[in-house]
Amino acid sequence: MPIEQRGVDTIPEEERTSGPRDLVAILLGSNLCLGVIVFGWLPPSFGLGLWPSVTAILAGTLAGVAFTAPLALVSLRTGTNLSTSSGAQFGVRGRLVGSVVGLLLSLGYTALTLWIGGDVMAGVLSRLTGLPDSGAVRALMYGGLAACTVVGAVFGYRLLLRLSKVLAVVMVLLLAVGVVAYAGDFTTAAPPDTPYLLDSFWPTWALAAVAAGLSGPVAFITLLGDYTRYISPRRHRPRAVLWATGLGLGAGLLVPQLFGTFTALAARAGTDYAGPLVAASPGWYLLPLLVAAAAGSVGNAGLMLYSMGLDLDAIVPRATRTTATLVAAAVATAFVFLGSFGWNAQSAMTSFVLLLTAVGTPWAVVTLIGYARSGGVYDADALQVFNRRARGGVYWYSAGWNARATASWVVGALVGLAAVSTPLYEGPLLALTGGVDASFVLSGLAGGLVYTALTFRTAPVRAVAPVTE
Repeated sequence: MPIEQRGVDTIPEEERTSGPRDLVAILLGSNLCLGVIVFGWLPPSFGLGLWPSVTAILAGTLAGVAFTAPLALVSLRTGTNLSTSSGAQFGVRGRLVGSVVGLLLSLGYTALTLWIGGDVMAGVLSRLTGLPDSGAVRALMYGGLAACTVVGAVFGYRLLLRLSKVLAVVMVLLLAVGVVAYAGDFTTAAPPDTPYLLDSFWPTWALAAVAAGLSGPVAFITLLGDYTRYISPRRHRPRAVLWATGLGLGAGLLVPQLFGTFTALAARAGTDYAGPLVAASPGWYLLPLLVAAAAGSVGNAGLMLYSMGLDLDAIVPRATRTTATLVAAAVATAFVFLGSFGWNAQSAMTSFVLLLTAVGTPWAVVTLIGYARSGGVYDADALQVFNRRARGGVYWYSAGWNARATASWVVGALVGLAAVSTPLYEGPLLALTGGVDASFVLSGLAGGLVYTALTFRTAPVRAVAPVTE
């Protein structure tokens, strides 16, 4: 299979051979991994039992899917990734806002997947072979997973799609067997010595709904276009793509997260997940657990790293996608080591997803409003002006930036950061929300309202303007 040569340039019609079923496969197969499973551990680690954990995950995930899925339609129309597509609203240079947000999201989730996957692999090998579960062994696991991940990300979309189709079957079977393996120790009570993280039930439940549920779909706000740009709008209706996105995201996130909650309660995993998960596993499930940790991590991290390469390629147009992917892999691996040896897993995960959700949501809202106002009509060639190091075009605005969209995003992000509640930082607006993290809602509302107000009397940009080299 040849290495994909496409970066963030427009995919020609003859190469757009994927369909809605492929979209479901890649969203399902790539998410059945420990990097997503571990989010199901967060609610029990916050002090919630079975049903509060399940309802928090369901509520957050379904709300996030309803918000995120329509973004898939943008790249269906433009034929390029979502960060580049956002240039229609932010300007061909202002689209760098989306590239940076996407890069940070993919970086964090790639590092998290390699981190938890490597920890579980080291623990399983320790039980199977007597190999010490040491920092050196974990470092070896991180490095091995990162190397395998790079291969998939460099070869690109076609290989990752094939891998996801295999993982969708293999991982479902492994998780189903895992339910049997941990069923004997299952309990509906929260793990011992885990009081409510925010001291009372509802603020803690709301935090779990955002950190464990909502954050999953929001992580895809810049990623969905990486796959839908390969779907032809001439052969597939937008409604079919929208439903496929919702199904793939919903199933791809709920299945592993609920498995994570189930195993966290069975393993009494309070302050840590990987260690108790391995310790509670019956001997006969250790080998399947090892396979799940390795294969699932490579599939998920490979897709995230692929997106990182595209976003970095968009930021530095002179770089090839392959070069950008290799640089992104090196940075992500460095973050794995920092996280594993320097940070508390629960605090780092929770803070990361909440802060990036607050920053990314208003960008997505502005992009969706722009899609609705334009009727899904884009000038695909004009979106590529920055990549060609040219000037002009219908999305040039002022020096390549749309000040109204950028200001709307800044306002929304600042409001979100002021309303966020994390183990490491609490925003001043929490006093007005009763301690409940409403950063997702407030950041989206603030960004959307400001953008609507600033563009209320402005017609959506549709005309084609000349591009000067």
